[in-house]
Parts: sequence; C-alpha cells; structure tokens
Amino acid sequence: MAVVLGVNGVFHDPAAAIVVDGRTVAASEEERFSRRKHGKDPVPFSTWELPAAAAQWCLESAGVAPAELDAVAYSYEPGLALQAADPTASEWEALRTLFVQRAPRFLQTILPGLDPDRVRFVPHHVAHAASAYLLSPFPTSAVMVLDGRGEGGSSLLGVFRHGAFEELAAVALPDSMGLLYEEATEHLGFRRSSDEYKVMALAAYGRPRHLEKLRETVRVVPGGRFVTGSIDWSSFAPRRAATDDWDERHADLAASLQRVLEEVQLGLARWLHAVTGEQRLVMAGGVALNCVANTRLWADGPFDDIWIQPAAGDAGTALGAACFVANDLSDDIEPMTTAALGRSWSDDEVAAELRRAGVVFETPENLPETIADVLAADGIVALVEGRSEWGPRALGQRSLLANPTRAANLERLNDVKGREQFRPVAPMVLADRAGEIFTGPMPSPYMLFTHQVRPEWQDRIPAVVHVDGSARAQSVEPGDAPLMASILTAFERRTGVPVLVNTSLNTGGRPMVDSPRDALECFGSSPIDLMVIGGHVIWKSAAGAAARVA
Repeated sequence: MAVVLGVNGVFHDPAAAIVVDGRTVAASEEERFSRRKHGKDPVPFSTWELPAAAAQWCLESAGVAPAELDAVAYSYEPGLALQAADPTASEWEALRTLFVQRAPRFLQTILPGLDPDRVRFVPHHVAHAASAYLLSPFPTSAVMVLDGRGEGGSSLLGVFRHGAFEELAAVALPDSMGLLYEEATEHLGFRRSSDEYKVMALAAYGRPRHLEKLRETVRVVPGGRFVTGSIDWSSFAPRRAATDDWDERHADLAASLQRVLEEVQLGLARWLHAVTGEQRLVMAGGVALNCVANTRLWADGPFDDIWIQPAAGDAGTALGAACFVANDLSDDIEPMTTAALGRSWSDDEVAAELRRAGVVFETPENLPETIADVLAADGIVALVEGRSEWGPRALGQRSLLANPTRAANLERLNDVKGREQFRPVAPMVLADRAGEIFTGPMPSPYMLFTHQVRPEWQDRIPAVVHVDGSARAQSVEPGDAPLMASILTAFERRTGVPVLVNTSLNTGGRPMVDSPRDALECFGSSPIDLMVIGGHVIWKSAAGAAARVA
C-alpha cells in the first residue's frame, strides 16, 4: 500500500501523476498550469525543468505532503545517459556516484520536505513501457515503445507475463524513428518536436513516390531492430519556412515518410509477435500517437487487439514511472478506464468564478437540449466539463463542438483556432452507432486510430472527412460520458446525424484550456457562440443567440 508520485521533467511535456494503492488518482501536464505549449520552450532546451505546479496539484488531490510519499519516481535514469556517453569505467563510476548523491535533491526544490532517499530513477523507455502494460486491460501482452530518444536509445520491445516485463530488443541512438520524423517535420517548416501530427495530416495530400529511396536507408533489420541512417531531406523537397506555402513536393515527402514509418512499425510488430506468440499488443512512446500508423498496424499487423496509453508521449512517462515503482512496492495496478484524470471544478465553484469575473451566465434546466439547439443551428460550442483530459487529445472535457453536416465548418474551426487549413477536425460518435458510419478499430475512446467514413456518410458529415476519406473518430459510451452522450442523442433528434465535430478547446500555439479562467480568456478572444462550463452557459451575445436558435 504505497503513495507514489511520478515526475517527467526531461526533454519535453513535463508532467506529474500520483498513484495511491495502485490506483491512478491524478495526472496532468505542466502546460495546463503554466500555459506554455508542451510545458517548456524548445530552444534553449531546459532539460531538467520540473513540473512544479502539476506535482503540487497531484499531492493536493491525494491529500498528502511530500514527506508522506513512499516514493518519487522520476522517468529518467542519469546513469544510463552517462553510460551511453561511453566514459571509462572509473569515470562512469565517479559520475554515477555523483548523480546518486546529488540528483535526488533537485526534486526538493518543488517538493520541500521530501526525503531524497525515496527518489527512484526509472529508465525512460521502461517508464513508457510500464505506462502501457501495467495500465492496459490485458493480463499479458507484447509491448512496443517507439519514440525519439531516451537516455541512449529510441525503442524497447518486450513481453509482459506473470506480472513481470521481459525486455527482448532495443535500438540505440543515433537510429531513431522519432528523431527521423522530427528532422523531416522541421524540414517541412513545422516545429521540430511536437508538430509531427501536422506532417501526418499533410501526408494525406501527397503520394509516397520517394518510398523506394527512403527504404535504402530506413529499414527493419533482424532481431527486432531498425536502422535510420542520415538523410538529405533537400533531395526530396526544398526546405520550407514556416510562413511559406506548401506544395506537392512537401506533401509527397510527408506521404513517403509516413509510409516508411508504418512499414518499420509493422515489421517490428511481426517480429515481436513471432517471438512472443502473444495476440495482444500494448504501445507507448511518441510514435504511438501517430494514429494513421496505428491503424495500419491494426489492419495489416499480426495482433488481434491493440491498446495504447492515451498520454503515449513523454508526459505519460510520469504515470508509467509511478506505476512501475508502485508495482515494485507490491501494489496491484488498476487498469486505466478513463483519460479524465486532470483538474475539475464544481458547478458552485464555477458560478463563483463567473461572478468574480462579472460574467452574465445562465443555468439551463436541460443542458444537453440547449447545447444541441445551438449546434443544430450551426453555432460553435465550447465545452468545459468534468476533469480535464490526460494526453494531447480533446475527448469532450475541453472541446470545441460544431455541426459536421456543414463542410464550411472545417475552415471555420481552423480559423477559430488559428491553424493550418490542411488539418482535419475529428468526429465524435455514440459507440453503438459507430459501426454504421465508420470502418476501423472500435471502440476508440482515446482517438488514437483513424477510420474510413462509409461512402454513404461522407456527404452527410463532410466537415470531419479528411481528403483521403478518413476521420480520427472518438467513440462515446453513455456510462463513461453521460453529458456528451445526451448531447449526441439530442443533436441526432434534430438533424438525424449521431455525430459531432470535436476539436481541442484552444487557439494556435496555446495549450488546451484547463481552468474556468482559461476558458473565459479563450471565449473572449474567439468567435464561439456558446461557452458551457459545468452546468452553466455563457452566450456570446444574447440577441445573437436568440436569433441563431430561433
């Protein structure tokens, strides 16, 4: 029976999570508090910047002080990083001793009263893996971790059986599928780290005509490994500045890169399946956020079931490290059943905040019907409901909702959010209706796969259909999200369509909103018709709202 705080502060997406007696009590990224996208600035890269606010909130959620923690699990092992630098044996031992003596103390800067002897360093990829195999619904599974980098590697393949994880293969730097994708992302004019999803979206506009040339350098090799080599991206397409328009050369590079990533992931999965004989695969690491590759693996790979931890990127290592240490302390880890693990405010707390802000608000008797009226009349609704999401996907807790039957709503929402017009928005659908409209892996509660929109529905929900006929759908179970299920049902009664547009509630370059104050700031600066916070609603304009709904 242990209380373990997990912390990620290395690379990007600093985050904290707390596990009590094997149950995940709270988890959140630092960006939700600091309002800096991905929690820290990419240049200069502040490697050891700690998630102070997220950690403090986690402690408050569990009702414990730093001195009461049984352990703090940090998702990075300095000794492995030193080892990867290849020092002499005596140098390594001296540096390792220095880190063991001093490194735990830096956590005391955000956790005053912490006993530094209770700090446990968990290797980066081990934390990624644990976030998947310990939190999945499967008692046994094959495990795949692919990302940019850890202490000295970029992948980890293994198997989880009989309560223990066995490592089977790993790839050392500089070979890295994540870093390869990052390099191309930067070449294509996007932010190098954390804009990879834009390249995935752009790929749908291109042809993979450079695939054969990329295969010469990027390929799977025996033993569950791969090589990436060095690539001159300018030989495929000219370098694009962030302010320049993209053309078919950039789209073709994106399509070729995306295809080779899928092939490598698929090759590793086939090796892993052959070695383990497992029928279930769990995944984590930043590459596991590539929902197009995940769907290719689901369709063409050897596994019957795939489960992906929703905060699969570096933020998720905070929770993975906490679970790893809690499990090591003999706690049974409860499987993850929801990504709603962040902050929340009661209706009374929201009302008090709105009064302090001098905002006029209403509390409708039937909130789902009010929301559905606005959406059916083609209004845009911002929804802040319950605990915020853990991970990068808006899942109905901090979402912008719109009518999918109007094709123009894609451009309209991208304008609201200040982002590129080639990027799609996602559909949200009742779980029991999903099969009528989409093909692909269902259920999909965390929006980590893509789906093809059935031909008869493509003209009915054009706002959520990507250029290749796909959509990254989220399935909604009424028992898990009763308000959202009621909104979808009410919207279908008005339109005959059980689908809504769902995209994250934020504007360009900003994290998703978290608090009521964040929501009000976003509402005040964006053309949103209705803001819903808890059980309360705020109209952009009373006259405009009346005219729109009438």
